[in-house]
This record gives sequence, C-alpha cells and structure tokens, in this order.
Amino acid sequence: MKILVCISHVPDTTSKINFANGDTEFDTNGVQFVINPNDEYALTRAIWFKEKQGATVTVVNVGGVDTEPTLRKALAIGADEAIRVNANPTDGMFVAKQLAEVVKNGGYDLVLAGKESLDYNGGMVPGMIAAFLGYDFINSCEGLEIEGTSVKGIRQIDGGKETISGKLPIVIGGQKGLVEEKDLRIPNMRGIMSARTKALTVLEPVDAVVATKAVKFEKPAAKSACKMVSPDNLDELINLLHNEAKVI
Repeated sequence: MKILVCISHVPDTTSKINFANGDTEFDTNGVQFVINPNDEYALTRAIWFKEKQGATVTVVNVGGVDTEPTLRKALAIGADEAIRVNANPTDGMFVAKQLAEVVKNGGYDLVLAGKESLDYNGGMVPGMIAAFLGYDFINSCEGLEIEGTSVKGIRQIDGGKETISGKLPIVIGGQKGLVEEKDLRIPNMRGIMSARTKALTVLEPVDAVVATKAVKFEKPAAKSACKMVSPDNLDELINLLHNEAKVI
C-alpha cells in the first residue's frame, strides 16, 4: 500500500502573531513553525500502517524552501520520502490541485491529511483533492482500519459517531483520535540522522487558478479588564450584567 500524507507547515500556537504591509500579509519574523497537529495524527497512523502492514509512506507539502525542516521532521518520525511542491500555498483550491497532481502521478492508494490546518482552518483541501481525483472521501475521521482494499472509517458527527466502509483508493481527512495523543512520535537521534539521507524531491507546480486572496487580517479584540464586585453589593452586580454585559 502506498500512502501519501499531506503536511501543512503552520505556526506554533505559542508564537506571537503579527501582520505586515497594512495587515495584508502574515509576518513570519520570529515565528516557530511545526507540523500541523491534525496532519501529525495522520502521519502517525500512516507510520502504523508501515510498521504493521508494510506500507510505504511519502509526505508532501506545498510551499517554499522554508518548509523543508518540517518535511525533514516528518522523515525523522518515520516517513520514507518527502515531496515539496515549490509554490506559495495561495488558497485551498490551488493547494488541492497541486496535491491531486502528486497523487495522480505517484499512484497512491491512501491519501491522509488533517481535516483542517491550524493557521487558516479552511477545512477544504482534503475534500477538494478527492473531488479532483474522483476518490471516495471520509472527513473528520477519528478511526481507520484497512484490510486489503477494504476501508473502515469512524468519523465524528453531531451527537455521535458514524462508521463508514469503503474501498481504496480513498482520501481521509483526519483529526485527533485517529491515533491516541500518547502515541504521537517524537523524532529520536537515529531518526534525525536517517532523515538527512532520505529523498526530498522538489516539484514545480502545475498551472492552477488562484480563485481567492486574503484582503486583510485582523487580530481579535483585546479582552477587557475584569471588574471585581463585592459579594455584598448584588445591586451593582445586577446593574453591570444588565447594562454593560447585557446578558440579563
């Protein structure tokens, strides 16, 4: 089984986020980047298939040379090879088109991706990949078993879970639960050293329409200061809740 894991290069949640050029561009200065958490669950599940069923695992990213350390980390975790599509990931459709082309040319049986990336939370790329390829698609997947060409996925739905059966080839939009958090891999020294010698192929992008663009970014409004009210002054508390907070 050939597995392709789509990796997003996203800011660490502890990084301080700023914008530049009139709030039209994300300022990457001083920002630490990591593997998108949902993609990390997908990657760990792919490594499980490699160890238990002899699958081969390739990771892919659409981005510039600055994303290669993230791909190298994925190789250190256990992926066999990496692909970088040398393009700025301008929007979801553009990214999906590039990834679909990689799948088509590589003949992958299983495409694993996070259901959404931590930075923009668009949640559109895995479904678009499936649409471009005509593959089946399971989103919000938190359980995945494969026997031969038979696929069983468990996905989260409102108020419960749904079990879906399908066939390879298939695209999976994974999330927390695809593996347990305790099972996520941390690269060890042996993995880090071997990652240096594993293949990292750079591909030029195919032509694709960029249908959307970011007009402006805006940070959430700062939280207002907390007002303390004496427990003996209920009238003031009621007045604040009614006239300022407007919750009663």
